[in-house]
Amino acid sequence: MSMTKHISIESKHELIDYLAAGCKPKSMWKVGTEHEKFGFHRHSLKPLHYTEPGGIRDILQQLADKHGWQPVYEQDNIIALSRHGCSITLEPGGQLELSGAPLSDVHQTCAETNQHLKELKSIAEPLGTAFLGMGFQPTASRDDIQFMPKDRYKIMSAYMPKVGSLGLDMMKRTCTIQANLDFSSEADMVKKFRVSLALQPVATALFANSPFTDGRVNGYLSYRSHIWTDTDPHRCGILPFVFEPGMGFERYVDYMLDVPMYFVQRKGKYLNAAGLSFRDFLSGHLKILPGEKPTIKDWEDHLTTAFPEVRLKKFLEMRGADGGPWRRICALPALWVGLLYDDTQLNQAADWISDWTQEDHAYLRSQVPKYGLCTAFKGEKVRDLALRMLAMSRAGLEKRAIKTSCGKDESVHLTALQEIADTGVTPAERKLGKYHGVWQQELSEIYRLCAY
Repeated sequence: MSMTKHISIESKHELIDYLAAGCKPKSMWKVGTEHEKFGFHRHSLKPLHYTEPGGIRDILQQLADKHGWQPVYEQDNIIALSRHGCSITLEPGGQLELSGAPLSDVHQTCAETNQHLKELKSIAEPLGTAFLGMGFQPTASRDDIQFMPKDRYKIMSAYMPKVGSLGLDMMKRTCTIQANLDFSSEADMVKKFRVSLALQPVATALFANSPFTDGRVNGYLSYRSHIWTDTDPHRCGILPFVFEPGMGFERYVDYMLDVPMYFVQRKGKYLNAAGLSFRDFLSGHLKILPGEKPTIKDWEDHLTTAFPEVRLKKFLEMRGADGGPWRRICALPALWVGLLYDDTQLNQAADWISDWTQEDHAYLRSQVPKYGLCTAFKGEKVRDLALRMLAMSRAGLEKRAIKTSCGKDESVHLTALQEIADTGVTPAERKLGKYHGVWQQELSEIYRLCAY
């Protein structure tokens, strides 16, 4: 790790400069894709625990031993893997996450995902385990799922019930797909932030895939998305300030300075800073470290503890999608690359959403998790927005003209989403139809149909 990450920060301007350092010329833009999935035992369908034979620890160790991943430990527990710019990490309830490397195009990130799932399956099958791609664990209760042995999760799990009723469910029972994209300047960042934040509910509708809780219908198409509305109001939501005059790196820094802290890492240990102020830390008045100021590493850690629908680091993270199958893991980066990496489509999208009010954004955020593509909006349905968004994204991808050896450009990865938008039926609604039909209100079949 660079020694500069351990030098104390003396001013807010250094925090602003950190974000601004993410600016890259278009020729250097990359795409990163992350996805999470639930592990389970094939015979019992119960969630995987960490220490049990064939559980999460054994899977991580075998991935390291057989596929060249480098293990990362916390105390004596293997809690992550790294290889060639990728990482495999553990979410609080044992959800396995692949954080892909920054790659040049969607074809590459899709191949990376395919390779990961192939390796994971080669390990899981002999152990009698598999992984499930959905936005919310459909049958396991909160108590059925054990926390992973990471100290940061101990701090978070103790704090969550103080600020919302669904934070522990977020930690243990949700999975997402995420795409990470670059920007060239502060103005470019702002435009992309506004467009992606405004249209994030459309992505949520297209990817809606979490209609079950505790083995029963929960009344939502994306219950995962709903979970975030009652997790922690200080670190979640649609960020109204992004659409206001004066938005820029400094404004986001001001927001993050007001997001309550979770922890500080020192000498390999997590110190409980839950609810404390990073502003106090910056001025040397953090009560658990009096007189000490934060480092860039502390700032990087703190940036990961906010959970808005779009998150700014040295790149922008699209966070609106439920977990799902391989095709939709590839589709999410394709959707956003086509829309945000082509100037024509980005400018058209910015014009499209320019007159949406804060009430419009709040309305979409609150209604889409329940009604999906059927959500009414400005005389249309969200399905109409999705069809328009897909057409724009397709045009952007076709213009990039990055093709496989078979001659297919990146727009091929939109096929799964186009099918959803054309029919107007979300993945959640397809499952609900089967639940009330051939599944006879029983969910064991979902583990066979949706497993990796």
